[in-house]
Amino acid sequence: MKILVCITHVPDTTSRISFTDNNTRFDTNGVQFIIGPYDDYALARAVELKEKMGATVTVLNVGGAETEPTIRKALAIGADDAIRVNAEPTDSFFVASQIAEHAKGFDLVLMGRESIDYNGGVVHAMVGEMLGVPSFSPVMKLDIEGTAVKMAREIEGGKEYLEASLPLVAGCQEPIAEWKIPNMRGIMSAKTKPLKVVEPKAVDKNVVVQKFELPAPKGAVKMIPADQMTDLVNRLKTEAKVL
Repeated sequence: MKILVCITHVPDTTSRISFTDNNTRFDTNGVQFIIGPYDDYALARAVELKEKMGATVTVLNVGGAETEPTIRKALAIGADDAIRVNAEPTDSFFVASQIAEHAKGFDLVLMGRESIDYNGGVVHAMVGEMLGVPSFSPVMKLDIEGTAVKMAREIEGGKEYLEASLPLVAGCQEPIAEWKIPNMRGIMSAKTKPLKVVEPKAVDKNVVVQKFELPAPKGAVKMIPADQMTDLVNRLKTEAKVL
């Protein structure tokens, strides 16, 4: 069984975000990058399936050379080899097209439900459509019995239990698996595992970023004495407009 895990190279959630070139480019100076948290769940589940079923796990990332430390971490966690598509991940359609180009022949394609930088949450569906296979998200549980995949996914108001046949694409989230921390043996072995760099497939850009904008700064906090409840209610109605 062959599993492909697609990972993103994203800023740590504690990083301070800023932009350069008149707010047209993300400023990476001083920013710590990590594997996308949802991708981490997908990778952890893939490694569990590898250990249980003897599967092979390949990780794929669309990005420049700066993403290779992130890819090596995925190899240290338990992936067998890696592919890096040498291109900037400009938009969801572009990324999905690159993934689909290299996902042919894999039985199971796993990725996070969304990246935490752009939060589009559509790449898994696009990849499934391009490959002509089913896609499901957000998948919270995934087990394989033969060629059947049994899943649970989150829906509004509850959970949905599904069964489908391989091959398929799944966008993953917790609690599908527990994050894995690479051990020293994994870190050492990751240095020699194959990492193939390929040039991107030519794809028309459907999205052009014109400008980034930070959220508005938080307003000043107004403290209302506990004995002035009427004033508090009036302010919630007229200023905060939440009542």
